[in-house]
Amino acid sequence: MTQAAAPPADQRQLFGHPRGLATLFFTEMWERFTYYGMRAILILFMVAAIEKGGLGLDDRNANAIYGLYQACTYLLSLFGGWIADRLIGQQRAVFAGGVLIMLGNAILAAGRPTPFFLGLIVIVLGVGLLKPNVSAIVAQLYPEGGARRDAGFSIFYSGINLGATIGSVLVPTVAAAFGWGAGFALPAVGMALGLVQFRWTKHYLGGAGATAPGRRASWWPVAVFVAIVVLLAGLALAGALKLEPVAISASANWAMIALLAGYFAYLLLFAGLDRTERSRAWAMVALAVACVMFWAGYEQAGASFNLFAERYTNLDLLGWAMPAGVLQAVNPVFIIVFAPVFAALWVNLGRRMLEPSAPAKFGLGLLFLGAGFVVMFMASQYVLRGETVLPTWLVLTYLFHTFGELCLSPVGLSSMSKLAPPRFVGQILGVWFLATAIGVNLAGQFSGNIDPENLSTMPGQYLYLFWWGTIGGVVMLALTPLIKRLMRGVK
Repeated sequence: MTQAAAPPADQRQLFGHPRGLATLFFTEMWERFTYYGMRAILILFMVAAIEKGGLGLDDRNANAIYGLYQACTYLLSLFGGWIADRLIGQQRAVFAGGVLIMLGNAILAAGRPTPFFLGLIVIVLGVGLLKPNVSAIVAQLYPEGGARRDAGFSIFYSGINLGATIGSVLVPTVAAAFGWGAGFALPAVGMALGLVQFRWTKHYLGGAGATAPGRRASWWPVAVFVAIVVLLAGLALAGALKLEPVAISASANWAMIALLAGYFAYLLLFAGLDRTERSRAWAMVALAVACVMFWAGYEQAGASFNLFAERYTNLDLLGWAMPAGVLQAVNPVFIIVFAPVFAALWVNLGRRMLEPSAPAKFGLGLLFLGAGFVVMFMASQYVLRGETVLPTWLVLTYLFHTFGELCLSPVGLSSMSKLAPPRFVGQILGVWFLATAIGVNLAGQFSGNIDPENLSTMPGQYLYLFWWGTIGGVVMLALTPLIKRLMRGVK
């Protein structure tokens, strides 16, 4: 039996773009409000003393949990994309993901250890369903592709940073005023608003993402996966399975590294690539390694930098005791301000045939990353003397790291998709998510190496991350001519 064709997307325009773009803009805005708002208080809640309503975890375990949580949101995006492509379509996946995110944050609001970890699992499943598929629907609104689609994505991505900014300000402020439970409840409310507007305006999407575009698959993989998650969660809740976050984080990292290396070995040796494709595969290896290195440093924002803001920063702002998590809003604000600047810079350099290549931009991104850790190394020297420092140290660090992100992140996924053999594009996009997952998981491990009982470890860790970024950047720049040759004409 042939499947009925999906109705076309609504043809009405809003400022020259499909009306459905507004639906997706606000859906993503509220989802990022929820995600980054919760992220701004996550590690602070985990390390807060039990008598202050927190979980009372030590820094190493809290950072390991933070890294694992971040990594799983990227890994589950692969599964969420498969579910949408083979079973339910992107629209249903987005709504189901939003429901899980809302429920997960509501569970976190209980503020007790057992439901807290259950809530994190539910959120991870929700983000995995929503995040990749809402972007996929945006692409389907512009079947003609071209500059208009690029402009649509630029508008859509501005919703990400708008939501991240608002969430990072409001959620920590509410948590400081009314307690952790209220802080976690607010993201649940935000996601509920996003779901309401999605259902109310979904008709503007028409058939975009309404049906599964790929060959119909079985529900068995989903059932098996859910059964495993429920079984492990049940064993942990019953006390039959003792979870050691630090050990799990280390094991997970080695497993992901082995998976990444194994996939590239398969691609290079057994996938039947021709000479040009094999050459480009080697270029993808270099970009994937740089991706891991960048996110391992960058994600200190929600980990060690958030703890630094809470413990060692003077947060008095004109008489307002600013919650530490509010500083998490600095990065999305900088992205909103500087993204057009960088876009104009690349265009102007391109007209003069001077625009850096993708590997050169990766190298610059890593150098900016290293520069930010020089700032933190200097700030930590004052902390060793028993002083609190001004928030400007963190703001300057975020500025450098934002510059790094704007060099590396926008071109990363695009470059990988261009380099991938056409029959492997979906898998290569998964490889990019896998590399990012390794990086953010490493970030939790690096942050956990700073011992609050032995502050002399802090400057050394930040100096280590300076060399981590700087050496990586120098190597990428040195290898740029070779990588460009390996890319075989892909820009």
